[in-house]
Amino acid sequence: MEIPSKYDPRKAENHWYDYWMQHNYFSSTPDNREPYTIVIPPPNVTGVLHMGHMLNNTLQDVLIRRARLMGKNACWVPGMDHASIATEAKVVAKLKAEGVEKTDLSRDEFLKHAWDWTNEYGGVILEQLKKLGCSCDWNRTKFTMDDDMYKSVIKVFVDLYKKGLIYRGHRMVNWDPEALTTLSDEEVIYEERQGLLYYLNYAIEGSDEKVTIATTRPETILGDTAICINPNDERYKHLKGKKAIVPICNRVIPIIEDEYVDIEFGTGCLKITPAHDVNDKALGEKHNLETIDIFNANATLNSFGLHYQGKDRFLVRKEISKELEEKGFLLKKENYVNKVGTSERTKAVIEPRLSDQWFLKMEELVKPALKAVLETEEVKFFPKKFENTYRHWMENIRDWNISRQLWWGQQIPAYYFGDGQDDFVVGETIEEALQLAKEKSGNSDFTIEDLRQDEDVLDTWFSSWLWPISVFNGILEPDNEEVDYYYPTSDLVTGPDIIFFWVARMIISGYEYRDERPFKNVYFTGLVRDKQRRKMSKSLGNSPDALQLIENYGADGVRVGLLLSSAAGNDLMFDEDLCQQGKNFANKIWNGFRLLKGWEIADIPQPEASRLGIEWYKAKFNSTLAEIEDHFSKYRISDALMAIYKLVWDDYSSWLLEIIKPDYQKPIDRVTFDEVIALFEQNLKLLHPFMPFLTEEVWQHIKERSPEEALIASEWPKLSAVDRSVIEEFDFATEVVSGIRNIRKEKNIPNKDSLNLFILNEENASKMWDEVIIKLTNIAELSYVDASVDGSLSFRVKSNEYFVPMAEAIDVEAEIKKIKEELKYTKGFLQSVQKKLANERFVANAPEKVIEIERKKQTDAEAKIETLEKSLANLE
Repeated sequence: MEIPSKYDPRKAENHWYDYWMQHNYFSSTPDNREPYTIVIPPPNVTGVLHMGHMLNNTLQDVLIRRARLMGKNACWVPGMDHASIATEAKVVAKLKAEGVEKTDLSRDEFLKHAWDWTNEYGGVILEQLKKLGCSCDWNRTKFTMDDDMYKSVIKVFVDLYKKGLIYRGHRMVNWDPEALTTLSDEEVIYEERQGLLYYLNYAIEGSDEKVTIATTRPETILGDTAICINPNDERYKHLKGKKAIVPICNRVIPIIEDEYVDIEFGTGCLKITPAHDVNDKALGEKHNLETIDIFNANATLNSFGLHYQGKDRFLVRKEISKELEEKGFLLKKENYVNKVGTSERTKAVIEPRLSDQWFLKMEELVKPALKAVLETEEVKFFPKKFENTYRHWMENIRDWNISRQLWWGQQIPAYYFGDGQDDFVVGETIEEALQLAKEKSGNSDFTIEDLRQDEDVLDTWFSSWLWPISVFNGILEPDNEEVDYYYPTSDLVTGPDIIFFWVARMIISGYEYRDERPFKNVYFTGLVRDKQRRKMSKSLGNSPDALQLIENYGADGVRVGLLLSSAAGNDLMFDEDLCQQGKNFANKIWNGFRLLKGWEIADIPQPEASRLGIEWYKAKFNSTLAEIEDHFSKYRISDALMAIYKLVWDDYSSWLLEIIKPDYQKPIDRVTFDEVIALFEQNLKLLHPFMPFLTEEVWQHIKERSPEEALIASEWPKLSAVDRSVIEEFDFATEVVSGIRNIRKEKNIPNKDSLNLFILNEENASKMWDEVIIKLTNIAELSYVDASVDGSLSFRVKSNEYFVPMAEAIDVEAEIKKIKEELKYTKGFLQSVQKKLANERFVANAPEKVIEIERKKQTDAEAKIETLEKSLANLE
């Protein structure tokens, strides 16, 4: 088979991905093999491939391809998340651009548009993952809005409601005024922002006295229903039982006492706005205060906002502060830094809001999940440090607000039949709900038309927390063959930023619905950052186009570039040069293969140097394989790749190929060629999980293969006993080779010019590698001697000294001068080290490690002086 002169990634990637798909290498069905299962962290249906996806999915593909080579039944389930907030925002924006408002549509009409958008634009990212080489079982692709996935979520909601774990409550929630929905506590990101503290004067009713209040939100005074003081604050005891007048709206409000007030903060007085602060809400309930909500859903002011009605809250803040100042209510303003809650999805500033919502009680549900990670270690985290993050969240967990004021998602299966607070039932179908409503109301005449389903949908995470179970239909059919075979899954690869949203909740649901962990290991990747350590984002413009990177460097080059600098749990400082390094590595492998296949093969005796080189490489390969297996067991994927990289680049390409390389225009013996090809194939197997396209391309060029013999379907190398003595002896020989090469480089002696080599101290010398040394350094004659060789340069390797005669090859006088200068410098350096070690105070106070370094310097200098003096004596 003709081998192209250059590796063409684009051609190879398209060809081999189609080939793998055609022959169903990615497909999995239950059998008698050990399963190895990964479920993809489902990307948003709105998403496109970015650097975080590239890293995460490359790691998953490495694990799944290696498991496949190890003979396991590898199953990687792909899929997408319907992403309620993000998708609904996309659809609303599209409709608005067409002149249609969401409020003009019925729910069914809007959902038709949402499905049209999903079918046209959604799922792009899954196609992009194929470009990266991801070997998912695409026949198993799931979407959280698929009919069976939808029904699974509804079944779980009903089950948890019947268990008394889901309830409906009027609570203060996190409100996203841009997405017009509530958010769970975990979806709120707190940011430190520079703001102002406004000091406002409130008049005391019936007197000329004023009381000063400090607030960061002057617009909310229009919702004030009390002022609160600490009963132990002597400054304000005289105000007990009195009333104050709210500026601008002139509402008369009571002055109440509560020890909740911090005497030291601000002025020691608090304005109480129960509708707009969770702590104020608690005080309002305790003291029976009126609740006045001044905001519309989009955070504009309502009729309680008086002349500010219809204006945005932040505009009102500016305008009302100006009015307060003009009317003499604003005493002063101070700079103030406070934490502001923002929406994880839309980045809008969150508004605390009182609302009827659905909640899931978490206190009891978390207990098995806590134990699984922190006590029994049924679920292991890599790196382990993330257990502390997990513990903190789980031990301080609050009830989960699971309802969202959206239409895109799984509609809450609660059905109302009256106006009373408890006039509702929960059922999997409307038919079931009708029967329950008849029983609960006592009205047997109810019809389906008398029921009104809750408008809200469930939090997107309420579907994805079931993902490892629901993708195998384990909720609707708990004992089906697939879920029994593939569950629990093996590894989860994800980012630590969703440890609360997703990882913890999947563990909770796993124990609740399977009484079993959902996965054995969780590998946390770091965030992909730029060279300035900034998180990559569209807004900063520092995130490269993922597909363009693949176009420029090939998928394998990008995969290697990402992984070489991506230790588990640590952020990746992405540098495009890393992708170039990956591309160079691919070219190195390709060119090495072309070199090998370009040699003529003959039935001639195998040279001793080739036999030795192969013996050493087999030992080195097994040693590296043991190292790689250890790295994989600890999820040090980057370290595993680096070990393979060094094996192929340094040991195979730089040493083995040079050792077995035939002389110019001479053939290679068949025994050596066959053995080196076999070793090269072993290299390709190790590389395949990391560089699937290049390795399959080379594998198929080695010889004609049937589909059953494709690299993707081959076997991972078996670990054999490692002969470390061979490795150590070869390392010794490479030091000799390096010594001779250094002499050639320093003296500008061309490689084509042969040299003689004399070795002193024959009784300690290992002659085993002489043939390799001769081959790699163009030595015409190698001899063992009992004394120094005149007119030569020498170097030392361990207890042996090596001499290379130089009389004819160099300017002796110039060399003598150079050696004398180096000798003088080294002796001066030695004296300075000896002086330091002779200083009793230094030796007594310096750390042991520092003293060891100085002693090593002394030993090295003494050895160098001895070698230089011998070289000088030989030349003189």
